[in-house]
Amino acid sequence: MSDLFDIAGKTAVVTGGSRGIGAMIARGFVEAGARVYISSRKAEACEKAAAELSALGTCFALPADLSTEEGAKGLAADLGEREDRIHVLVNNAGAAWGAPLAEHDAASWDRVLNLNVQGVFHTTKLLLPLLQAAGTADDPARVINIGSVEGFHVPLQENYSYSASKAAVHQLTRHLAKRLGPTITVNAVAPGPFQSKMMAATLDTFGEAIAAAAPLKRIGRPDDMAGVTIFLASRAGSFVTGAVIPVDGGVATTV
Repeated sequence: MSDLFDIAGKTAVVTGGSRGIGAMIARGFVEAGARVYISSRKAEACEKAAAELSALGTCFALPADLSTEEGAKGLAADLGEREDRIHVLVNNAGAAWGAPLAEHDAASWDRVLNLNVQGVFHTTKLLLPLLQAAGTADDPARVINIGSVEGFHVPLQENYSYSASKAAVHQLTRHLAKRLGPTITVNAVAPGPFQSKMMAATLDTFGEAIAAAAPLKRIGRPDDMAGVTIFLASRAGSFVTGAVIPVDGGVATTV
């Protein structure tokens, strides 16, 4: 049992890893002994976050704009120069948008869908050779997509493109899981309310009410997100694929 949740020595990529949920996951992986690459669109923020995590273990910055296929190709090329295999890919990079229905224009849809859905697809597709090099039927490589509880139900906010994109991520996860087995598992984590830049304004205004409505009566903590992704990346999660796991204190399934 001592190595059931062990990910020491694995090489992991966390997109959107410089802040928010991505940073929570990256930190958990680094502290658990993984060799971690974080990617984000803003090079300075990416480098700063990697430097901070390097004090805890092994972490490198690889800035990339994953809202385009060319950006994903660039990330894959950079990783291919440094590694011959990748054990874990966490597709976390994402964007949100909220506006009244009449103001939800094509640009807002493109901004969100290009990163949240196409970015997940193209990044996974282009890193497949490195994932396939690491995965076996006994110990598959892992793809972990970050969805959202707002992909399960109709949100209170008018964030049409965001909630639609996360529902798409959940379905894309299942589709890829069917195709990429047995040497790669593909699962999604659907976070609920966590302290992050994306959620800051909502939690400032409604945080107490959101926590009160959840069966577990609190907002998510960094170790909640690190824990579920370490489970999926470790031997403990090797027989799980095509799952969408809500990590939300019960909001999506009971409220």
